[in-house]
Amino acid sequence: MEFLVEMVTTVPPGTSDDEIADMRAREAVRAAELAAQGQLLRLWRPPLGPGEWRSIGLFQADDADLLEAALASMPLRAWRRDTVTPLTPHPNDPGPPPRLAGTGRP
Repeated sequence: MEFLVEMVTTVPPGTSDDEIADMRAREAVRAAELAAQGQLLRLWRPPLGPGEWRSIGLFQADDADLLEAALASMPLRAWRRDTVTPLTPHPNDPGPPPRLAGTGRP
C-alpha cells in the first residue's frame, strides 16, 4: 500500500547549528536506508517560505502500523509532525512513468 506523507519540521528554539547539521545528516542516512528497503519511494520539497522545513514523501508499507514504524525510525521525527494520507489506485492511473535505462529517472 502507498502513503503520501507531508512532513513539517519545527526546530526547537535554542538548537545549535551543529545539532541541526547532525540531525539532517542522520536523517539523510536513514532516508537512504528506507529507500534501499523499498519503503521510501519518492521525496519532494514543495515551495517553502523563509525558515520553513517541509517535505512530501511517497512511502510503501503493508499497513499503517508498518508505515508508522518507518516514520518513527527517522531522526527528524523528534522535531516533525507528519500528516499521512493512504492512497488507493485510481481506475485511470496510467502507472509509473517510464524509466530511462540505468538512470532511475523518467
